[in-house]
Amino acid sequence: MKIIVCGAGRVGSQIAKRLAEEGNQVTVIDQNPELVRHVVEALDLNGVVGYASHPDVQDRAGAGDADMLIAATQMDEVNMVACQVAHSVFSVPRKIARVRAQNYLEARWADLFRRDHMPLDVVISPEAEVARVAISRLASTSAFDTHTFLDGRAQLIGLKLEQDCPVLNTPLRQLSELFSTLAAIVVAIRRGDALLAPTPNDQLYAGDAVYLLAAEQDVQRAISIFGREGRPARRIVIIGAGNVGLTVAELLEADPRGIRATIIERDRERAEFAADRLSRTVVLNGDALEPEILDEAGIVDADAVLALTDDDKTNLLACALSKQAGCGLTIALTNDAVFSNLAGALGVDATINPRATTVSSILRHVRRGRIRQVYSIGEGEGEVIEAQVLMTSPIAGKRLRDAGFPPGALVGAIMTRDGLKMPEGDLTITDGDVMVVFALRDVVKQVEQLFRVSVDFF
Repeated sequence: MKIIVCGAGRVGSQIAKRLAEEGNQVTVIDQNPELVRHVVEALDLNGVVGYASHPDVQDRAGAGDADMLIAATQMDEVNMVACQVAHSVFSVPRKIARVRAQNYLEARWADLFRRDHMPLDVVISPEAEVARVAISRLASTSAFDTHTFLDGRAQLIGLKLEQDCPVLNTPLRQLSELFSTLAAIVVAIRRGDALLAPTPNDQLYAGDAVYLLAAEQDVQRAISIFGREGRPARRIVIIGAGNVGLTVAELLEADPRGIRATIIERDRERAEFAADRLSRTVVLNGDALEPEILDEAGIVDADAVLALTDDDKTNLLACALSKQAGCGLTIALTNDAVFSNLAGALGVDATINPRATTVSSILRHVRRGRIRQVYSIGEGEGEVIEAQVLMTSPIAGKRLRDAGFPPGALVGAIMTRDGLKMPEGDLTITDGDVMVVFALRDVVKQVEQLFRVSVDFF
């Protein structure tokens, strides 16, 4: 595909990198010549210096025959106008815009993005995406990562294996035999700095971080088998009442499980604003790096802490202090990979990278075929892909063992007409099946090709 990416900042450059690696023809637009030069030299793609919303700039970028425009600059208004120009002047078939201001996204203004008004095919809100990821992490206090697939029927769980894990030094093939009724499979292992797609003969070791894909009804059992407790978080402390923190609090208030939340916000005016917006959440005005404030928030009794300020150092230190005080699960928002790498040393259980979540959301709408979800692991080292098999897909009608999934890719679950199935070599893949597949970055494109459809389908 020929794709124009507007914005060469952190998000735009990461999107361009991923798309270029998959063989797409990518052109980046940015008004900063240095950013454009850096992206062009580092990624070997095309670059245009100028304002992304200007027709002449889009013309130089090749909008006349582009398949897609992704507007990911720092300015919402530039992103929206860039999409409008791409639609009205160049008839670009698909437009995706990153929109951060929550006011644009309120339900009462929903008509704004209608095709005959502001023709955006997809609107991505980084704050909303991060909030959604943060909420999903609260499903289990023992997991450092969680994400749902197949409309909630399957869940990805990230678990750190300790010395007392009962299944250490056991080949995965043997685990399948020991727990034959368990609908769960290890789809990825992080060992040190390496992310691996395991084989049936691989064993698990203390210190490994494993990613399990489990059927909804077997999640808690799977967590127990790996030596952890899987209870959901009920009492939450949120640090920071910015857009992300406030969105998380609002989602928790709407949750029927009756989760109790407390927000700590350093800025008095913002704390008062949050208190006016929320009905059941306790809002404290103070510094989360002060032990007295953490005590007042009930950190000792909290099941989880979400540090969601716009300062990485504050988030990591607040989580470290909370962990030291006895909090079970600590999650920090980190924009810089350098700080993410320090999380483990500080005792922080998990981090959320806004750039990675935004890129994952955008990629979901770029993939060919019937790709329904894309969830990135780490810094894009691997992906968990949910995709539907169509009649003319290359794998339709084949047994799973003959489908041609490359080394580095692992099928985790299949939703069939008869319900959820775990992968077995003799299982026949049929039209309409929805599959969840883990793939290392180098084989993502090969996996995507297995779900492509022929021209005849249309």
